[in-house]
Amino acid sequence: MAQRRAYRTGSIKREGPRSFRIRWRAAGRQHSETFESLDLARRALAGRVGLEQTKRAGIAGGSTSTLSQLAKDWFTRRRAAGQHRSVDDDAGRWKNHLEPALGHLTPDEVTPSVLRRLLEQKLTRGRLRERGTKEGRSEPGERGLSSSTVRLLRALVSTMFAELVDDGLARSNPARDLPKRTRRLFRPAHDPRTTPFIERAADVRRVFLALGEPFAVAYGLGALAGLRTGEVRALAWPHVDLERGRIHIRASAGEPLKDDESRMVPIQAGLLPVLKAWHLKTGGAGLVVPPVRRRSKSSMLDEQSMGRALRAALVKAELPRMTWYQATRHTFASQWVLAGGTLEKLRELLGHSTVLVTERYAHLRADLFDETDRDRIPVDLSAPAGEVARMPQNEAQLRRDRVGRKSASARNS
Repeated sequence: MAQRRAYRTGSIKREGPRSFRIRWRAAGRQHSETFESLDLARRALAGRVGLEQTKRAGIAGGSTSTLSQLAKDWFTRRRAAGQHRSVDDDAGRWKNHLEPALGHLTPDEVTPSVLRRLLEQKLTRGRLRERGTKEGRSEPGERGLSSSTVRLLRALVSTMFAELVDDGLARSNPARDLPKRTRRLFRPAHDPRTTPFIERAADVRRVFLALGEPFAVAYGLGALAGLRTGEVRALAWPHVDLERGRIHIRASAGEPLKDDESRMVPIQAGLLPVLKAWHLKTGGAGLVVPPVRRRSKSSMLDEQSMGRALRAALVKAELPRMTWYQATRHTFASQWVLAGGTLEKLRELLGHSTVLVTERYAHLRADLFDETDRDRIPVDLSAPAGEVARMPQNEAQLRRDRVGRKSASARNS
């Protein structure tokens, strides 16, 4: 039964165990939305009715600028701050996927239902495209997105609206009012346990030897010290202490250091002689891994050149294809755990905020377990019934079993 309210204040109707529909009137038309809890429905209805009342009263509320105009200023501020590593990626996602559908709207016109329909449409097209690819056909129309990408779109909208609300340009954040059943659809599609890495320590050396200079040194810094690709490219000799055997990570190429925190990592025994020899060869000035071409437009080693060199080395070593990040940082984390290292120390070396993040990198597959790991529980479930050991029981149960056996024997005789 609908909860009756005063005129022009809307209504709430329960349509199921976890379904509440709100109805309100705006601009001479009837509108409705569905929420999964009564609290969300009440909050949403108050916001929709309040917005309509302020419009009728001629009171300014929120911003009258479109999201395209506000987003342009928002991305400009984020670039100027220089503290957002993904600002260019976010700008591309906004331009390609969000602006065509939301750019012409004002902030208060982007309701949770509008955002939900857009994101679910993107996700549905992605699943249809994936299904068509598996069946040997392609779906016409716009290219669909994976659940991981749709999840990033929702996070982008939430971050943008959080600042718009703080600045008084929006009344609410529609991304935070999405139903729980909708948010569950945006879980990451990638399983970190299936991420490839170099599984044997001997293969790490084979890849190193297959790479030419300076790519081999860059690879060693990633695979034996756990440095990110940008940290390898920006590493300078003054930050490498060969006497004490440690590296001070203080910069990353083309972007701020992740989490804005420097960290200290030890130089593994297998990497130290390589760095000492490289120090003598290069003179120990400037970048540890300089660009291949002295007249290159970039002052640092080119990522594309690093990727091409790695692919050639993997082919030469007869190893599966993988990215530079997987062959270095993922490999370092996994080899650390396989060697018995703790996740707590690994978190410090990788520069993660929590161990939960580190666990995604230390992915171990079942085929990496040896025979001793497969024989730690000495129970043979396929043994004959007479050889199965009897579990200890209490005295009352033992007496009942003896009486049962005697009765069965008497009946049989």
